[in-house]
Amino acid sequence: MRMTSIPAVAASSEEIGPDGVREPGGEVHAWRPGQNSTVCGLQLSRARLRRFPHVRFGYTATDQLTEADPVGFVCPRCLAATEGRRREEKTWVRHAPRP
Repeated sequence: MRMTSIPAVAASSEEIGPDGVREPGGEVHAWRPGQNSTVCGLQLSRARLRRFPHVRFGYTATDQLTEADPVGFVCPRCLAATEGRRREEKTWVRHAPRP
């Protein structure tokens, strides 16, 4: 399998969706296909995480999970690693920079 920069999902459990496709459930982590560990550093085999290469890791820090969702927990370290820094959203402005 080739390595990609777009993270997919690795989860602790799976559910079958209404269309018959596997969907992640339980604890969800970001995983890059072609690697044996998650973005936050967990080994897939030791943590017993299942791979979902067909599901992109599209979670954000502002997502609200309810009890009706099959996903119970999204790893905050994976969220931080995939979101990166947003340079255009600085909360401060430099008024008098040094020469």
